[in-house]
Parts: sequence; structure tokens; C-alpha cells
Amino acid sequence: MDQFPGLEGDADLDRLLIGAVTDYAIYMLDRNGIVSSWNPGARRFKGYERSEIIGQHFSRFYTEEDRATGLPQRALDTAEREGKFEGEGWRVRKDGTTFFAHVVIDPIRNADGTILGFAKVTRDITERKKAQRDLETAREELFQSQKMNAVGQLTGGVAHDFNNLLMAILGSLELAKKRLPDDRQLQRLIDNAIQGAQRGTALIQRMLAFARRQTLDPKPIDLPMLVRNMVELLQRSIGPLVHIETHFPLKLNLAQADENQLELALLNLAVNARDAIGESGKIIISAREEHIGAGHSTGLPEGQYVCLAVTDNGEGMDAETLTHAVEPFFTTKGVGKGTGLGLPMVHGMTEQMGGRLVLKSSKGEGTTAEIWLPIAELPVHAHVINAKPNVSGKTTRAITALAVDDDALVLFNTVAMLEDLGHTAFEAYSGQDALEILRTKNIDLVITDQAMPRMSGVQLIEAIKREWPDMPVILATGYAELPAHTGKNLQKLSKPFLENDLAAAIAKAINGTCVA
Repeated sequence: MDQFPGLEGDADLDRLLIGAVTDYAIYMLDRNGIVSSWNPGARRFKGYERSEIIGQHFSRFYTEEDRATGLPQRALDTAEREGKFEGEGWRVRKDGTTFFAHVVIDPIRNADGTILGFAKVTRDITERKKAQRDLETAREELFQSQKMNAVGQLTGGVAHDFNNLLMAILGSLELAKKRLPDDRQLQRLIDNAIQGAQRGTALIQRMLAFARRQTLDPKPIDLPMLVRNMVELLQRSIGPLVHIETHFPLKLNLAQADENQLELALLNLAVNARDAIGESGKIIISAREEHIGAGHSTGLPEGQYVCLAVTDNGEGMDAETLTHAVEPFFTTKGVGKGTGLGLPMVHGMTEQMGGRLVLKSSKGEGTTAEIWLPIAELPVHAHVINAKPNVSGKTTRAITALAVDDDALVLFNTVAMLEDLGHTAFEAYSGQDALEILRTKNIDLVITDQAMPRMSGVQLIEAIKREWPDMPVILATGYAELPAHTGKNLQKLSKPFLENDLAAAIAKAINGTCVA
């Protein structure tokens, strides 16, 4: 009994099966590549009715680039020579849209082996290709994230030790300079050493910014006013041959940012733009406000943002360079002309403030660096003043201070600075030692390191608060790895600090309200 009643032979069965397939384009070509049959799958994939395509050359399904290189004929030649052609590539539908196809071409021969034509099977694998590409992108992003996180962990781990070393060097040089005889050459040597140490400090700060571990003080910032106040500094930094233009709307909401870090970021972007421009050109600094919705290209959460942009008409970056631009230590500048930490610093700073750095560039068409920042939420009647606070570096009287640090080099310098400022200083190498001194001496102020064994600076401050609630305390730290419950009003002093920094912090702690 026949399985398929009404069918007279295998040929009818084959036609029935091919005609029922819609997931594959299955059709025949003569030996010259002319289409001689057309199934429903081919019609669904490629959009042509049978009457429109029978008698046409199959090369019309290929892109112009593939036709120009002779790919259709090479596919037939390969199938004839090797018994099969298999490949993947973009194909074109009747309406001009493209899809990614997996193609198999088999030769059809008669009994004596003569080529009669070809059987061509095409499958649309666009979705599979997209899923594969998305997976590869996700893997690359995960790898980059893990690599950046490793660098960030390394940075945070060594920052404390490097800051202590730099503080010991800077503090000792500063105090030694005051005691030098009147020898100009010796003074120049000391100044040169100080500048070298300060460059090391800046390098550590950039690494901490990349790792998002520097201490930030976000406040409402008037971006047009900040830029106007910086234009003279920016122009001096980039030289007279590069012209700076500013484009700002008449009304712009305040941005929430750390003013000092934002100024440093803007300076970095301007210098990068100058280097890309060369001898002469133009830099445009602009700002706009924009609402970010779901799925925006920046990847930021939904909300209202202010975008500060620095645009140059320089040489621009190719896609490969743009991919690596914010990686630490990556630079296209010559040896000795760049650390490769400028853009990573800006990237880390903006991420830490809830924003994003977005780079747009193409070779020969310049670069735009956009700093996206959340708008500031001001309380009613709040006023913003873009001015540096004027903190006096002197206290009203000489005090007795307790310096706490587990690093002998840093402790020596801190005590020396305190004494040079006219204060009496005691020293302690641990939190427990500090508490014992506080119980036996009349102390007016405590300055403590954060990263210490057995009892951290924050833990020491909590212990001080329980016994001496009115004791002014300064927390000296090189980066922002502090417990979440740390009080916002706690007086902090960034390492490495100089004598003037210490004097200002003491004045604020003694005369202000920053107590344990």
C-alpha cells in the first residue's frame, strides 16, 4: 500500500516535500546559474514570486560587493570542482533589505558525470548571527570589566602605600627647604625634587579617579560659569595657536559634580584636544540639557542630565583606537608625552558621580568628548556660589595635637609639620595607643590615618566620640574607601598633604563644627 496515495512516483514525492518547505530556500540552477525552480521558502526569504525569478541569474541575490569580486561564479566553480560549495554571507531581498545566509550548492550530474545544473539551499541565519555577535560582545565587555576591576583593585591596594611614601618625601622636602642656607642651586634642587613628587601625587590621583576611589565632594555646579572662570587657564595650557569657543544655552540647569575634579577633567580633555589638533585649530566647549530615556546610547539610568562637551577639529580616532581610549596606560602619544591616564581619570570620575564619559570620533573628522552629569536637586531657596571657600590657615591659639599613623615616615612628617606650625604634638602608632594617650594627656585635636591594623581611623574616631564627644578630629586618608556609615561632617584631609593643607584643616576643625 502506498504511503502517499495519489502520487505516481518518487519525483512527485520530491516535489511535494520541497514545495512544503518554508524554512529553507530550495531551488534549481542550470549550469550557467539561471534559476529554473522556486519553492515557497525561497519566496518567503527573498520576496520574489516564481514568475518574477524563473529565468533570472541567481547573482541578483548577492550584494554589489560580492558580485564585483565574482563570488557567485566562484561558488558554482567550487561546487563543480569539489562536489560542494558551502558558505555564509549577506544576501539581498527583492525590497533591497539584506539577511545573513548559510548557503549550500550541490552539482547535479547525469549518469556519465556531465553537469546538468545545481541545487541551491539557503537558510536565513540572521537571528543566530546576531545572537552570536551579542554573545561575543557580552564576553568582551565582561573581559574588559574584569580587567578594569583588577586594575582598580590593584590601584586601591597600592595607593595607600604610595601616598604615604609621597607624603614623607614632600613633607620632608618642604620642611628642609625652610631650613636651607641661602644657596640658590640647593634651593633649585629641592624645588625640582618637590615638583617630581607632586607629579607622582597627580599620577596616583589619576589612578584613583580611574578606579573610582578618590574622595569626591559633589555640589551643584553652574557649568557655564565654571568654564568661563577656566578659559584663561585653558588657553594658557593649550597655547595661543588653538582657539577656544564656548557655546552655552541661555538657560541650563545646575550639574551635580565635584568642582575640582570637573576642572581637572576639563583641563585633561582640552590638552588631549590640543594634541590631536597639532599646531593650530579650534576647540569648542559646549553644554546642553537632555532627558535620558530607557535604552539611550549612553547606557545611563533614566533621568535629566547635563552634557558638557569638548569638540576638536583634529585628526580623530579610528574604531580600534576609540575602543581602547579609556583603558589605563593606553596612549597614542609619543614616549614621555602621555601617561595614558587622562581619559581613564575622566571616565572614573564621571562614573563615580553617577554620570558617563562618551567619546565620539572617526578618523579625519575630529573628536567629541562628552561628560554626562546628573542635574542637581536643589532645596528651596538654595543658592550656588562658584567660588573657592576662604579658609584661614591659622588657629586662634597654639594647640596640643595627637597624630596617629602606623607608618613611621608619615608620623614623623606630621609631627614635624605640627611643631613647625607652633603646636605641641604627641604621636601614636595605633588606635589603642592613641586612646591611652588621650586618657593621660590634655589633647585639643586628633589627626588620624584611616588604614591601620586592628583599629582603623574611623573605628578610632567612634571610640573617641564615646569618651570625648566634643574632641575635634581630622581623618587623613589617601582614597575614599570608607565605611558607608562614616559621617558626612567628618573633617577629612587628603594624603599626601603639605603644611598649608594641614594648617587649613586644623583651623576648620578647631574653629568650625567638624568634631568626632
